[in-house]
Amino acid sequence: MARVFLRPGKGEIKVNNRAFEHYFPTESTRAAVRQPLAATETMDKFDILILTDGGGITGQAGAVRLGISRALVEFNAELRSRLKKLGFLTRDPRKHERKKYGQKGARKRFQFSKR
Repeated sequence: MARVFLRPGKGEIKVNNRAFEHYFPTESTRAAVRQPLAATETMDKFDILILTDGGGITGQAGAVRLGISRALVEFNAELRSRLKKLGFLTRDPRKHERKKYGQKGARKRFQFSKR
């Protein structure tokens, strides 16, 4: 889950009151977060404050990307078509599958013995 606050500024990004580069350690997660800003050419127009929790770093990066996209559409509705075409306004519907009783996990099974 991520909450995104856009404020006019120089392009500074803070995640949970930490520097953006320290919170997202890999370049791929940082690139995912910056994608909506790059697509709409608003990279240095907003300071962004992000509050996120739950899931892993990659899942949080995806949630932040969706949050930034939605905030940009709220700011300027003309950006919607560009962001929608790139797929940034679509939530990832996949969920964690629960562990099944009598087995090792959601899909993994105990080894089958014929004899």
